[in-house]
Amino acid sequence: MAANTDGTQDTTLGEAGEFGLIAELVKIFEGDESVLVGPGDDAAVLRIKHGHVVVSTDLMVEGRHFRRDWASASDVGHRAAAQNLSDINAMGGTARHLTIGLAAPADLPVAWALDFARGFAEECASVGATVVGGDITRAAEVVIAVTVLGQCTQAPVLRSGAEPGDVLALTGRQGWAAGGLAVLGRGFRSPRVLVEAYRRPEPPYAAGRQAAEAGATSLIDISDGLLAEAGHLAEASGVAIDVRRDAFEVPEPLQAVGAALGADPLQFILGGGDDHALLATFPDVASVPAGWQVVGEVLEGSGVTVDGAAYDGPTGWTHF
Repeated sequence: MAANTDGTQDTTLGEAGEFGLIAELVKIFEGDESVLVGPGDDAAVLRIKHGHVVVSTDLMVEGRHFRRDWASASDVGHRAAAQNLSDINAMGGTARHLTIGLAAPADLPVAWALDFARGFAEECASVGATVVGGDITRAAEVVIAVTVLGQCTQAPVLRSGAEPGDVLALTGRQGWAAGGLAVLGRGFRSPRVLVEAYRRPEPPYAAGRQAAEAGATSLIDISDGLLAEAGHLAEASGVAIDVRRDAFEVPEPLQAVGAALGADPLQFILGGGDDHALLATFPDVASVPAGWQVVGEVLEGSGVTVDGAAYDGPTGWTHF
């Protein structure tokens, strides 16, 4: 846990109270010139100069999406921010402002909440976004609800624009977080690089706008699994997508975990989420930007295949 200099190390939320915690949180989240009214009023007031406003909301539930014994409060803050910032990235936009809802037990240390906030703020700062408000209440476990607002200076890239003949391309680290989760789930902490990838994803924040400017026909971030997200593109666009196994080079840490678990390491890449890589379709290979890798193609029909056949491994996370 990060060191605290505000005297809150041993104070719980029940002792500090709602407004005591809010007073400390406001010190962590700094606004910018676009924030006319920030945390502390009934609602934030923001200024937007031009373009489209894009909005997304995500939830994280303790025991379902994170465990406090697997990741520090700061790590959970980074993860909560990253998954929301990535949603705006996946529209070809730039995140600007976020609000946070925090529900937590009364005996949760204030220090945990503040370390979470610091991690959240650090991740937001990496893209120039700021926290402008939120809410706090009591619950049996920690629940985090985040709403992010961003803007697109061009038309947002949707899931529904893929056409037969397009190529499917990927950018960003993929499968590492899934490998880390598999390791943690079995009580281990190595390979450390995979565990750290699970704790703190590294979304390719600049790539969403890059894809939009390059003429991407559809775009999505990989939060639940590569094949699952490809399925969303296929369904929304009314097309079929085929993914090629030979397009992926399986990194050594994933090979090591696959060998230890007796599993095909490619399953972490094809079915893993939480890295928040980007998956997009482009009209042809020539239009794929630098830093993107062609991993498949768009065809007539429906559904997702791997090397032209149904895939019998895990395709991604399901919430129910």
